Amino acid sequence: MGEVKLIATTQSLFCTRVEWALKLKGVEYEYIEEDLRNKSPLLLEYNPVHKKVPVLVHHGKPIAESLPILEYIDETWKENPLLAEDPYQRTKARFWAQFVGDKCVFGAFEAACLAEGEEKMKAIESAQESLAFLEKQIEGKKYFGGEEIGFLDLAAGWIPHWLNVMEEAGGMKLLDAEKFPSLHEWAQNFIQIPLIRECIPPRDKLLEYFNASISYMRSLATS
Repeated sequence: MGEVKLIATTQSLFCTRVEWALKLKGVEYEYIEEDLRNKSPLLLEYNPVHKKVPVLVHHGKPIAESLPILEYIDETWKENPLLAEDPYQRTKARFWAQFVGDKCVFGAFEAACLAEGEEKMKAIESAQESLAFLEKQIEGKKYFGGEEIGFLDLAAGWIPHWLNVMEEAGGMKLLDAEKFPSLHEWAQNFIQIPLIRECIPPRDKLLEYFNASISYMRSLATS
């Protein structure tokens, strides 16, 4: 199917979900580690607009942003489909995958990490409201996609590892096993899959990254 390259960074949950998809599909690819503090000419060539990772390069053609990349992978390599054939189910998976990114990562979860005092409690409450929506989506199912790992599982796959580190860095608890039993069980099962585990970054490196990011963003807020 042509040469495949993935321009990525180890710490990025968005990059890791693309790696998971490639491995689930059995696609051979070249992994190119990117230093976002000193962006390479390759990244600037293939993603000149946003200058961000991940970028998938197939037949010399770049695709940027993790969710469009997942869809491209699913449409290009048909083995182990990530999205259902039913249009309604496909649309639902896309909606919740976008929710996981926009509302969770870049919304309440980030706010909960950065906030302090009363504002932190409000942010934690908001973050847990988002988790409650996901809890309803996984109730009674092994995976979000049913019996097999699907599109939404990969989109939410950062929760078992990244969220745990985020909680420690932010001094908070979001994924409470009593409040969210189905989501907690899914997270424990998902992270134990060998293919999933082999792509996740070391916890100590990820914690170092989150601590540095929180300190930097707090310094910007107070400067």
